[in-house]
Amino acid sequence: MLKPTLSIVTVVFNGEEFLEKTIRSVINQTYQNIEYIIIDGDSTDRTNEIITVYKKQIALVLRESDDGIYDAMNKGINLATGDFILFINAGDELFDIDVVTRLFENFDNEDAFYGNTQLVNDQGQAICRTEVPGTLTWNSLLFGMVISHQSIIISTKCINDYDLQYKVVSDHDWIISALKKCRKVKNSKLIISKYLVGGFSNQNFYISWRERLNITFSYYGTLGVFINVFLFIKAIAKRFIKKILFINNYE
Repeated sequence: MLKPTLSIVTVVFNGEEFLEKTIRSVINQTYQNIEYIIIDGDSTDRTNEIITVYKKQIALVLRESDDGIYDAMNKGINLATGDFILFINAGDELFDIDVVTRLFENFDNEDAFYGNTQLVNDQGQAICRTEVPGTLTWNSLLFGMVISHQSIIISTKCINDYDLQYKVVSDHDWIISALKKCRKVKNSKLIISKYLVGGFSNQNFYISWRERLNITFSYYGTLGVFINVFLFIKAIAKRFIKKILFINNYE
């Protein structure tokens, strides 16, 4: 298998403001073996018009209501026929047009590839770049989402559906589960994607932490929960300090 097929899935609902740049970042890739799938949750804005403009360059479009983002992502998984899968949802982008080509240029039967993520604001301006572990295993996620789901490409042989009991951070559970099955995981040392900050889990801080503690217990047991309770307290303190600083700046 010299040139694996990569299924790229974009999930969108009322994403007219950011969808076009997401689509263009995928269809302009120099890598030829890409299956592009868009799952539209029956949007009511101009999303469908934008998709129609690029429809000839999209392998499959599914437009129907869903039960949330992870239900929509599961539809993408079940429709994907590629050897690998990557989620680049509306508002996010692949970093540049050659990134997939560079990921697979020395393919050696890896089960997953990962890399860094460029965080951007809604004007597309770079904020900062994430740093990832030099080596990634399922145990790496004991300390949280050390990898963005936009920057990990996983063999479809290693994945399950997203667990719909988790409404906000099911990607945390999904990546742990997949990495447990992966035998060969490669650090690409590339910036793979751009991530639009202010995402789904950031908007549901307390729910995301409750789910994260449940996920941590299921994989890492009581010790893992104790570690994450400490991390939760640190996160609360950080939010409180930011709030105080923001208030003081406007007094």
